[in-house]
Amino acid sequence: MSNFLVRAISGLVYAALFIFAIVFSPETYIALIAIFGSISLWEFTRIIDTKGSWVFIGVFITTILLNYYDVLSFEKVIYLLVVCSLHSVYLIIDLYSKNFVGYRQITKFFIIINYIILAFFFLAFLPFIDGEYQPKLIIYVILIIWANDSFAYIIGKNFGKRKLFERISPKKTIEGFIGGLLFSIITGLVIGIYSNFLSVTNWIIIAIITSILGTYGDLIESKFKRQANVKDSGTIMPGHGGLLDRLDSLFFLAPFVYLYVHYLM
Repeated sequence: MSNFLVRAISGLVYAALFIFAIVFSPETYIALIAIFGSISLWEFTRIIDTKGSWVFIGVFITTILLNYYDVLSFEKVIYLLVVCSLHSVYLIIDLYSKNFVGYRQITKFFIIINYIILAFFFLAFLPFIDGEYQPKLIIYVILIIWANDSFAYIIGKNFGKRKLFERISPKKTIEGFIGGLLFSIITGLVIGIYSNFLSVTNWIIIAIITSILGTYGDLIESKFKRQANVKDSGTIMPGHGGLLDRLDSLFFLAPFVYLYVHYLM
């Protein structure tokens, strides 16, 4: 079987599973994010060489379940959101550092909690607006990510000349990034016009957040892999690599979209 066919089948299974879980019920969506988050967490602990991955997985699942049954108050979530967002900003700033610095064990724990556990936490509860499950929000965000990645690749491959972050991701170009951002905005505009969920302005803002921070999410995961000298985060998806490789954009941008939709919009 050709590599292209393997990638296509693997990608279709992944997409079908994700979409089914989103639209079937809030419980299946939460369950899938818990599973995907646990696998991604396990892959990440292997990348940064941290023991006790099952402990972190237990903490992650417990945190999601506790909040799902209203143990954590809405007011307390904002503190978690601030910590997670500030750490994400730090990781973005750290991209511009030319030195790869080794992490102490306590630093690794802090990164795991903020970069993986809290990010997936906000991804899990992103579509719960005023206590009501809105699956369209996640589907539309994924559609914007797809538009951004697809057109960034197409435009970058055909017109890209200037490198975006050559030492971290040699194939990404500035032209590809701009193309991805432009088509993300167009996709957000179309969603805003033809859907009855949120306004056009809100979807354009969400598209900009998704494109820019999704790109940073991909770059940050690439930097972690380069520091560990590995090509993929895992092998669970034949032809694609690990789940962390597929979800790096989505879970990284999730806290920021959560902040906008739940607090700023």
